[in-house]
Amino acid sequence: MTALALLGYIFAALLAQVIAAIVFATLRRKPPSVEPTPVRAMTDAAWRGLRAFRVRSRDDEDDAISQTSFYLEPVDRQPLAPYRAGQFLTFQIELTDARGEIRQVTRCYSLSDRHDSQAFRITVKRIPSPRDRPDLPPGLVSNHFHDRVTPGAILQVRAPAGVFVLDDGSNVPAVLIAGGIGITPLFAMARAALAMQPDRALHLAYGVRDSGELVFEADLLAMQENHPNFHLTIVQSTPLPAEAEADRYHAVGFIDIALLRRILPHGRHSFYVCGPPPMMASLVPALREWGVAGDDVHYEAFGPASIESPEQGIAVPLETPIEVQFATSARTLSWTGEDKNLLDFAERHGIALDSGCRSGSCGTCDTAVISGEVRYAQPPSFDVSKGHCLICVGAPTGDLVLQA
Repeated sequence: MTALALLGYIFAALLAQVIAAIVFATLRRKPPSVEPTPVRAMTDAAWRGLRAFRVRSRDDEDDAISQTSFYLEPVDRQPLAPYRAGQFLTFQIELTDARGEIRQVTRCYSLSDRHDSQAFRITVKRIPSPRDRPDLPPGLVSNHFHDRVTPGAILQVRAPAGVFVLDDGSNVPAVLIAGGIGITPLFAMARAALAMQPDRALHLAYGVRDSGELVFEADLLAMQENHPNFHLTIVQSTPLPAEAEADRYHAVGFIDIALLRRILPHGRHSFYVCGPPPMMASLVPALREWGVAGDDVHYEAFGPASIESPEQGIAVPLETPIEVQFATSARTLSWTGEDKNLLDFAERHGIALDSGCRSGSCGTCDTAVISGEVRYAQPPSFDVSKGHCLICVGAPTGDLVLQA
């Protein structure tokens, strides 16, 4: 065998080994179709429909034990993505009526703390019978929460919603004005602002009847002590006799423009107001009369369930009535323009329909439109499906048939 032939054999053997190595490596490699697909964690705070939550714990928040916080964990154990401070949760609750029949009731409660990926918190005030009308029943759902919702209970919840939220993209000093249990969304805003924008000036004016109604008091005092840009003013309308000013309050009376002039420095502020209807009826117009720009006044009346605002629409009487048919209820009624929205219209005529926020945010009143069209004074924040409408903020443009 010549040297040239021997060299050829050696080269061929080496080439065969290289080819074999390539084939072996290729066979060992998993085809792309069987590669494990990484599981993507839930990253969107919103989910469609109802989601089950378990009550992890509950804490009484005030001396009178009339305001209680409930901590809610998702049963599916998926992390909770961030929500906007000031938003609320919508609950669908099954209650037994006086005849022993089960009925579904919808209520909205504000989230009362900044984001926690493991649990939501709401704070519910027990609503008694009105002082001047003890013959009327107490709050149906609030008393259910206080008396029957204990750790381990399962609640059906819709995703965080609502447009009464803190503008965290601005450094304009924020003024949070709370009346009673209206503190819940504003406390969440304050906690979020201090965490995300510690250099932003933040003023919280908190009005209650007396110290027995104060909630989150220890947290508020700690926030004031630890954050030089957080300024707290507690206002009591009827302080308890044993308490002196500067003990558990800074002013006596009600939150008004005179008080705000006293506690706020000169310059532009962004106002966020939440409280009972009498407070809203006097303070919100007064802020505008004071010269605060409309874009700098944000408000909600004791949570989304009772909000009423000029932006929701104005009742406009019609010369020729419109025919509105509620197909499921088998009722046909004349819309004369006396009502601001279809929900008010239906309720005034004794038609009971599901509703929650009454502000176009939660989607509980989403209703199919069989024929006709619905208009909105302001576009709802809830994403309405084609062929559906939100009756809490909608009004007919002509004859209308609803699947309700």
